[in-house]
Amino acid sequence: MLSQAEDFKSHIEDYDVLVFAIWYHDIIYKSTKKDNEVKSALFAKKALKSLNFNEKRIENIENLIISTKKHQIILDENDDNAYLLDFDSSILGSDWKTYQNYTQQIRKEYKIYPEFMYKPGRKKVLQHFLERETLYFTEVYQDKFETQARENIIKELKLL
Repeated sequence: MLSQAEDFKSHIEDYDVLVFAIWYHDIIYKSTKKDNEVKSALFAKKALKSLNFNEKRIENIENLIISTKKHQIILDENDDNAYLLDFDSSILGSDWKTYQNYTQQIRKEYKIYPEFMYKPGRKKVLQHFLERETLYFTEVYQDKFETQARENIIKELKLL
């Protein structure tokens, strides 16, 4: 994600805020918890306050991190939130071999769940993605990844 941010630096309004959001967005992560993003945002807030980082920018970082929970844009005054979410979802549009490796990592992450529980949950997540008008928020990511991402998701659904 950091590499992608660097590639799109000229399109990003507040690069430092976006980089901090990327850095902190999964700093607290436990697959069985539903409050990872909130905890990560609070962790970032505390860390950045100790560095006397600007309060408004800290608030933007918190909101960017929280937006990754449901992959919905919270901050819409510029495209920074859209780029963050697109960077985070870019793996979905990778080549099949890379995507397949990603799905194996997801399965390991949720290994505490037996197949009869994991498969319906994973299918629900994938269906939710397919029901969206677009998987990506920026035109450049839609053009680059949308078709492949949908093909990958459909193929994974068939394999489940």
